[in-house]
Amino acid sequence: MLSDAKAICLEAINGCLPDEGVRAVLEDYKYDDVYLLAAGKAAFSMAAAASEKVKIRKGVVISKYGHIKGEIENCECYEAGHPVSDAATIQATEAAIGMLKDLKEDDHVLFLLSGGASALFEKPLISLEKLRHINEQMLKKGLNIVEINTIRKKLSAVKGGKLAELCRPAQVTAIILSDVLSDRLDVIGSGPTVEDKSTAEDALELVRRYDLDLSDETLKIISESRSCYCDNCENIIIGSVRILCEKAMAAAKKYGYEPILITDHIDTEATEAGDLLYDEMMKHLDDPHDTALIMGGETIVHVKGNGLGGRNQELVFSQIKKLDGMDNVLMMSLGSDGTDGPTDAAGGYVDGSSYQKLKDKGLDYEKILADNDSYHGLKAIDGLIVTGPTGTNVNDITLALIRKKKTA
Repeated sequence: MLSDAKAICLEAINGCLPDEGVRAVLEDYKYDDVYLLAAGKAAFSMAAAASEKVKIRKGVVISKYGHIKGEIENCECYEAGHPVSDAATIQATEAAIGMLKDLKEDDHVLFLLSGGASALFEKPLISLEKLRHINEQMLKKGLNIVEINTIRKKLSAVKGGKLAELCRPAQVTAIILSDVLSDRLDVIGSGPTVEDKSTAEDALELVRRYDLDLSDETLKIISESRSCYCDNCENIIIGSVRILCEKAMAAAKKYGYEPILITDHIDTEATEAGDLLYDEMMKHLDDPHDTALIMGGETIVHVKGNGLGGRNQELVFSQIKKLDGMDNVLMMSLGSDGTDGPTDAAGGYVDGSSYQKLKDKGLDYEKILADNDSYHGLKAIDGLIVTGPTGTNVNDITLALIRKKKTA
């Protein structure tokens, strides 16, 4: 089952690589000699594919550390911080802004956007230290991606349609790999080429609700924020979590499992998502065939401990005790980009033997879970899945495999 689960998840992820999507859009692209800006975890692969189809006058490519895989002609490639922006982020973004200033009406910008761009493409209107403090608070307090980006957009010189304004009067074509549930264009990468429909009051209400610690200067900037018009932009989505789940279902069928899609927009607490998947598994234990239960989306973790982990690792780790002794089940969850939280793992897996392995190591399951230390817990029982950067980013894939019970 472990081999099957890995194959199903990785085939689904490989089916969402953005290269072909970029090439397909650019088959009928009427512009050449373009300015190229790529930002996000999949920026390098998207830019490399674009370079095969159009002439790039000048380009800037910004991705996460370890995700730049070589050189692209006429492009400057940068690596920067994620999930929290760093000095390299600002340097790279300033290079992009410098490239795009003073464009003319007959110029054209090709903007390649993928998940992670909210952190990787940023020129804040406050100090980097203040921005980091706000981002760390939002991540720790469990704000979802829509809520986080509502605040981020108000504090940025490039988000919430401001990139479109920087490019004016030039036209912009944005090719987008979605890592946001329901593919909301104003949320993906904090919507650099999409008008910000959220208001200053929306952002201030989130500050109050989550009791975020913001300076008076920051609150003033939020309260004075404004919307930008983006009538010079065309936005095209080429990949999403829905497609990721479709690919997983096709792969599961190929490997002999009857696939069942639970949801392609899970967005609850990681442990709650694990509970949901476990409950669904219990309904299918007596199925007369091998079954694959599939979920897609992106969970959150309200961090209370000081351990190391990611949402996918916590999702599966939270179910270890329930699965104890079951010899026909396995649960796996992976980030499609190959990284899960601040770790080197894409995610992890557990099965009916995992709890006993923990006990054999003398490890306390409840303590590990309470400390949000799923990474070390899974590492101790060889439950981590490490893929390295995949070149795409379309949320997470979660899978439960159930082997039909053998009859005497």
